Parts: sequence; C-alpha cells; structure tokens
Amino acid sequence: MAGNVLDFYEALADSYHLIFEDWDSAIERHTRILGDLLTSQTAGNPLRILDCACGIGTQAIGLAMMGHQVVASDLSEAAVHRAQHEAQLRSLNIPFYVSDMTSLREVAESGFDVVVAVDNALPHLSSGQLGQAATAIASKLKPNGLFMASIRDYDKLILEKPAIQKPAFYGAPGSRRIVHQVWDWIENARYSLHLYITVQSDQGWKTQHFVSEYRCLLRYELSAVLSDAGFGDIRWLMPPESGFYQPIVLARLSA
Repeated sequence: MAGNVLDFYEALADSYHLIFEDWDSAIERHTRILGDLLTSQTAGNPLRILDCACGIGTQAIGLAMMGHQVVASDLSEAAVHRAQHEAQLRSLNIPFYVSDMTSLREVAESGFDVVVAVDNALPHLSSGQLGQAATAIASKLKPNGLFMASIRDYDKLILEKPAIQKPAFYGAPGSRRIVHQVWDWIENARYSLHLYITVQSDQGWKTQHFVSEYRCLLRYELSAVLSDAGFGDIRWLMPPESGFYQPIVLARLSA
C-alpha cells in the first residue's frame, strides 16, 4: 500500500472511535448485521474468522463477542495495538498480527471459514495490489470458505464526484464533536480524502486533520479480481437488502 495510507491509519488510531457517535453501539450494530449475514451463509458455529483489515477492532471485537474464533490483522501497527488494548478491556482472546493484506504472510493460521475486510479497506489498493490481496485471502480460506467485504458505492460516486461528506454533529453543547470529510478528486477514479475531527472542551475547539487516498473501485472490477483468484458464487448485497451502510460482496472459494 502507499505510504500515505499507512501514515493515515497510524495517526488516526487513537482517535478512530471519534468518527462514530458511540463506538460501542457501532460495534453492536455492525456485528448484528454482519454476524447474522455470516450465520445465514455458513454452516457451523462458532466460525473461524480472519479480519484482515481490522483497524482498531470494530468488527473483530464484535464477532468475538458473539462467540466466534477470531484472528485479526492490519497494516497499521498503531491500529493493531489499539485493537489489542480494546480486546483486553473486554476480556477477549483475539490473536492480532501486523500484516499487509496483499500478503498476510505474518498471519500464521489458515483454513478459516471466513475472511472479512469491511469499512472500505480494499479501495486503498491499486489494481495489482488488489489481485495480490485476493490471492492472499484465498490462501487463508478453507475450500468453500467465504470472503466478505464492503466498499463505498463507487459505481454511484464516480458519477457524482462529491466534494464533501455532510458534517456529523455529536454530543451536547459544551462537549460537542464535529466529523466531516472533504474529497479532492485527483483523476477520474482517484481522490484524496481529508478527514476532520473537531472536538469541543473547556479549553475551546481543537481540530485534527487526517489525509489518505482512495480510488473508485467498481463492483465489476472487484468481482472480476475475485473470480481470477478462484472465487465463485460472487454476489453483491446493497444497503436496502443487507441493512449495512455500504454495499457488501460475498464470494465463495472454489473447492
């Protein structure tokens, strides 16, 4: 991945929870939707799950709290350390690794029932890196194992090219928090994302600014890459169907 992507998540790790109105509620909400979806698509319980883009643990923690056997990895060492701390606070036994999803070589385990990569992690990757990631993910799954990912609806966004994400206002007066994004479009299919988190305290307002780069990963491209890596039964679930806030792809590794 590009250096600025790693820098983005290293800097954001301590503040990532602030992008949610209530991070614990988000963990519960994401887990309820994704956990129910996995249960409907797989046999057996608990499942062995690898979260290969775990960040600070939003999905890994929730899935482990459901009773699944979770292993988690991320490119960012700072994010992994934060996720380890959060898991320990909740008395969860989750092995964590610092590992780039384009190789996953640091992840010792394999034969997982499910690999997940949600919250728009894949669009950080170039076309070549995406193929490497699909191959690495396939190597960690058992035959007929399931891959689940979510990305923004870039089929729509590439046409609209929005310049800003509407600000979110959290908290009460005196302890308010404002979260918003500005998107600078570089080329037809790439943009720099500027994330601003502004927090109110007794000392006044303080703004944090984080920058990363994404590309518009279209659904047909991701489907084609997964097919080339040996996945079949590739299906997309849009938010009205799944209840999740981003489109979800499900792909099953061929036996």
